[in-house]
Amino acid sequence: MPTEWPSCPLGLPFDSLCYKHRVPASGGLYERVLAGLAEGHGLPETKPPRASAAVVLWRRTDGGDLEVFWLKRSESLPFMGGFFAFPGGGLSRRDISLSVEGSPVGVEAAPTAAGLPPAVTDGVADLGPILAPGLVACALRELFEETGILPVPAEDASRERLAEARRRLLAKEEDFQALLAAEGFELEAGSLVYAGRWLTPPLGPLRFDNRFFLLHWPREKWLQPEVLSGEAELGEWVRPADAVERWRRGELVSAPPILHILDVLAHQGPEEGLERLWLPVEANLGPFRRVEFRPGVLLFPLRTPTLPPAAYTNTFLLGTEEAVLVDPGTPFEREIAWLREGLEAVRQRLGRRISAIWLTHHHPDHIGGVAALREALEVPVLAHPETAERLAGRGIPVDGELADGQRIELAGDPPFPVRVVHTPGHARGHLCFLDETYGSVLAGDLVAGLGTIVIDPPEGNMSDYLDSLVRLRELGPRAIFPAHGPMIVTAEAKLEEYIRHRQWREERILEAWRTGLREPAAMLETVYDEVPKIAHPLAERQIVAHLERLEEMGRLSNS
Repeated sequence: MPTEWPSCPLGLPFDSLCYKHRVPASGGLYERVLAGLAEGHGLPETKPPRASAAVVLWRRTDGGDLEVFWLKRSESLPFMGGFFAFPGGGLSRRDISLSVEGSPVGVEAAPTAAGLPPAVTDGVADLGPILAPGLVACALRELFEETGILPVPAEDASRERLAEARRRLLAKEEDFQALLAAEGFELEAGSLVYAGRWLTPPLGPLRFDNRFFLLHWPREKWLQPEVLSGEAELGEWVRPADAVERWRRGELVSAPPILHILDVLAHQGPEEGLERLWLPVEANLGPFRRVEFRPGVLLFPLRTPTLPPAAYTNTFLLGTEEAVLVDPGTPFEREIAWLREGLEAVRQRLGRRISAIWLTHHHPDHIGGVAALREALEVPVLAHPETAERLAGRGIPVDGELADGQRIELAGDPPFPVRVVHTPGHARGHLCFLDETYGSVLAGDLVAGLGTIVIDPPEGNMSDYLDSLVRLRELGPRAIFPAHGPMIVTAEAKLEEYIRHRQWREERILEAWRTGLREPAAMLETVYDEVPKIAHPLAERQIVAHLERLEEMGRLSNS
């Protein structure tokens, strides 16, 4: 359940005298909370991004081909787990106190803002200088931790000495500052070349203001990068063009700055391509940066009045030539205007044309911009019949139906087939959309990359929800794109985690029932002891949903 809440209407009238009194006093509590947020109860403030740095090691082969060193981040990491990236990480407070000689090449000539568009810098009042205090030390520390590379003269170290120093650092026997002092190493920035600045998109409360640096590391160097188990699963030298092609084939997942750097290096190399790295405006789509973690799924995070800690709903453009717009959820005029600009840039730059709007379900944070986009794009709106019925009562017309198992082939070369999957539980008409080419699934509110999924009877049904999770897992998706939060690489594992967690919660509810507790409110302290009291009304609805399921299964009568 959420851990951070704005002032919102969770104190609305609510009956919990018995679990069978399952309907709040004036309609579904979850939808009323969302409606209250939309009426001006406020959104969480945007937190400032954390400074971070990454280093791109590059070299030439004997034949003159350019290679870069990248690694696959461990799938267990909470941020970008399973992504291919360059060595790097967040700035530590201890980095600020480290002494570094010199400055990276290019910092004085490069633009501070790096061509960042307004939707990316929204909520960030001041980007500050390129070289934040401690940033170069951060880059060198992260490089050493993740690859064992520390640019020091050969006469000052040996392979064995650096390996032992790295072991102590990773084992937390010694911090980086103490290690440098003990070994007599001095950090120098002169071999680094500044290669651009990127803000991570607002997919969650954790954002990074990342600076990239190039570091020439020839094959003849006495020390070469080595990845140990931990934050990274593997590391490899790769030709940039080959890396991009592997991404295009759907073999791996990577982030926009990594793909842009690879593309520039593939076409122009590390010397001639510097200005494109410093000012990557070609990666912009109107007011957005192009965010396409997997081919055919463009992501536009838009501010919506949604359940905290989320403050954005992900709107997607699905397809490679013919495309459909999924869940334009924002009701805010500025966000809608930005989205229209971004979609026009997609049409002009990428040649993708929108043929329809598809909806995963009817909740207000998923349909806030439907009417405006329907009119602007002059395309039909399609949804499940249950969703269409609910939207009709709000004056939002749905022009056609999407049915379970329906296979829609979006035009392209090659075509882009999408399967419609009915996944009720959170909402009766909830749909997921499975890209059959690359295995990406647009999951709506079946899974969350941030926060939790609320099951609020009678619209929500826990048995249906668990069945939907099982069904989607059995389809074998390779990546999940939730409506809130970042993409999830470990799709099947995440679905299994969700199933186990709900089953675990259900057993806690059954234990409470066996002790004689009969009212959901009375169970809260033992069943949802980790949830703040402000979230208890929605947690209570989860208990109601589980109790209904337990009764259907005949488990309450035997307790």
